[in-house]
Amino acid sequence: MRYIFENGNSNYDEQEEINILKYSRWMNSILSRSEEIGKVELPICSIILDERGRCIGRGVNKRNLNNDPLGHAEIMALRQASLIKNDWRFNECIIITNLEPCTMCASALIQARMGKVVFGAYDKKRGGLGGSIDLSKHKSSHHKMEIVGGVLEDECSKILQLWFKKLRTRK
Repeated sequence: MRYIFENGNSNYDEQEEINILKYSRWMNSILSRSEEIGKVELPICSIILDERGRCIGRGVNKRNLNNDPLGHAEIMALRQASLIKNDWRFNECIIITNLEPCTMCASALIQARMGKVVFGAYDKKRGGLGGSIDLSKHKSSHHKMEIVGGVLEDECSKILQLWFKKLRTRK
């Protein structure tokens, strides 16, 4: 598991270790849900937690189901959470997702001023928060957020790898 903080320091304290356990519990829930959505769509799921740790937004990929190029799990979760919160600013919130957000979603999270992004598997081809490019550190990024990557990375990667393997065998 890799931890990336705004100041570039990769050390973490006891409180962060407690948070990682909490994120792992949420990630296990996301993994269960992603297995189900994986029957019809790319198995990526996201949740948004408010400052009290309550889930205020959930999203799953729906690009194919809705023929929607913006149908990414993170965007769906942001839409739901903004309705519940009645605000577009998420400074005190955490988004947890099983795959590193792509550049579109990373940009949306920056624009939404997300406080912390927690993800499982790194995306070396399209990742927008360190896997391919890190938009959170780009000079144009007006908002600094905390990034925690690699939470249950092996489990998250395995679900995605199996999904793509099944897709290739169907063709």
